[in-house]
Order: sequence, then structure tokens, then C-alpha cells
Amino acid sequence: MLEVVELKSGYNGTEVLHGINLSMNDGEFISVIGPNGAGKSTLLKTISGFIRPYSGKVVFNGKEISGLRIREILSMGIEYVPQGAGVFSQMSIYENLEMGGFFLNDKAQVRKNLEKVFEIFPFLKDRQRAKAGFLSGGERAMLAIGRALVGNPRLMLLDEPTTGLDIGKQSILIDKLKELKNDGVNFLLVEQNLKTALELCDKAYVISAGIIKYSGQKEALQDKKLISSLFFGTNQ
Repeated sequence: MLEVVELKSGYNGTEVLHGINLSMNDGEFISVIGPNGAGKSTLLKTISGFIRPYSGKVVFNGKEISGLRIREILSMGIEYVPQGAGVFSQMSIYENLEMGGFFLNDKAQVRKNLEKVFEIFPFLKDRQRAKAGFLSGGERAMLAIGRALVGNPRLMLLDEPTTGLDIGKQSILIDKLKELKNDGVNFLLVEQNLKTALELCDKAYVISAGIIKYSGQKEALQDKKLISSLFFGTNQ
């Protein structure tokens, strides 16, 4: 479904990703974990078209999408949910959700998708006329995911959605992501919280200093010494 091959990317000529290789199959939930500054967010921004790669390629469903415009990538079924939710605070919840379908030409499909989001997140329907700025951090995270779902994605890129949430809100969000996975949504999750990442994923990648240090089954990452070595280059 998704293949990242020898991807190099960064900002203003400074390379952050140094030849990333990653792949996922349809039906998989992939977690990418690593310390701050490892390049996790840069990876998602490059896949979603917000950053153009320096070299390498990104292939989605057999078609290379490296360097395509954001709108083109969206239309192929890839949705990016940035860290911090990124909702429009002065707009209503309903208006935020509508924005998720701005590139869809079928208004009936948008309405259908909205109803599906309301089934998944009932509080959004109950408060749909309220401004998004009045939502809590956890509610904003769920609104951002709901907005992405209105676009009818095949693959959702999530950038640390649990950041800043209390344990209760994290638990609710994790349960919702599991529900969406069972409904057929594919996820590539970037997460610093190891416990959350491993609870959700089928396969895990560890990235540090812009290099993939581990890829494979999540069970191996229960080893604290291995994690310490992968994250920080130490066996302490």
C-alpha cells in the first residue's frame, strides 16, 4: 500500500531524513517511534506533500507520489493530521468537519461521511454549532481526526495525537483508533509514547537522528535496554 524508498528530506537545504525505507500493507497499523528531533514529523510531512523530498521516492498503491501537490495526494486518499490537532478555533465544529471534504465533488458523499463521523464521535454532533476553540485538547484531537475522516481516507497519517492529553482522554482516543482500524482505515502513527504506539500497532519502526534504527515486530521493543540503545545509543 505504502512504500518509502531511500527517502531524504529536510528544511532549507538541511537534510533531516537520511535514506528512510518503510513499507506497509493494506490493513496494517504502523507506528513510528523515536526521541524528539528524530525526524518523525518530517517523515509524515514529506509523505503528505507538505515538504518536497531531496531524493528517494514515496509510492502509494503502486503510484509514485513524491513531489505531488498536497491536493493531489489528498485526492488519492491520504490524510495528514498534524501534531496539536490544528483545528480552526473560530469556526464551528460542523464547519471544521466540512473542511475535510473540500476537495470532494460529491456533496452527498460529504454528508454521508459527516454522519459516519457523528456515529464515531457523538459529542461532535451534539455540539456541532459550537466553536472549536471551546473544545478540550482531547476533543480537538478527535475533531481533527473526524475532519480527516470526512475526506474518506485510505491512509491516515497521525502526528502524536495523544500529546498533552490526560490518561482518560488518551484511553478514549486509543479506543476510537482501534475502532477505526477495525472499520478498515489504515494508520501510520508517529508517537513518542512507547506504550501507546505499541498498543495500537501491528508493526513498529524506530527512528533516531533521521535514520531507521529498527523495523519489525513490536514485541521486541518491550526490551528496555534495546529501546535505550535505539533511542539514545546507550545500553543504560
